[in-house]
Amino acid sequence: MKTEFQASEPYPPIDCSIKNSMYARIMLDNMAGNRSEMSAISLYTYNQLITDEHKEIAEIFHKISIVEMHHLYIFGTLARQLGADPRLWTSRHNRAVYWSPGFNQYPKALPQLIEHSLQEEQFAVEKYTKQINVIKDEVIIHNLKRIILDEELHVNILENCLNTYQ
Repeated sequence: MKTEFQASEPYPPIDCSIKNSMYARIMLDNMAGNRSEMSAISLYTYNQLITDEHKEIAEIFHKISIVEMHHLYIFGTLARQLGADPRLWTSRHNRAVYWSPGFNQYPKALPQLIEHSLQEEQFAVEKYTKQINVIKDEVIIHNLKRIILDEELHVNILENCLNTYQ
């Protein structure tokens, strides 16, 4: 049985035409904040490397990271269209803060590693759902809803992994 790592629905167009600095900052935080797509990509790359003796788990982290890279691209494109420079940075107290691998936690024991990754995916679903309730731009809302479908799929995959390797 082949596992899918992204939802089957197509991604909506990424075509914001109105500049909005508040929405741009939200997209930058989704890209490169403390708990962001960049954090997920780096964490899953690390997880893939240290779980190499568990080929199935390593492959799962690799494939999820590829989907997260697409999310990073979507949020970066939206940030740029909204008027921001899409660097790997976020805004804290009106100051630019560059993304850092120090944002991540790095558990090494397999059950804790999977549990931590699961918690990060659940957090992403909650974060993006809250953003949908704040943002009034339909292009952004449609993209957030589509990305949530992928994150929910990742939650299911990681729950199954946790049940297997706990």
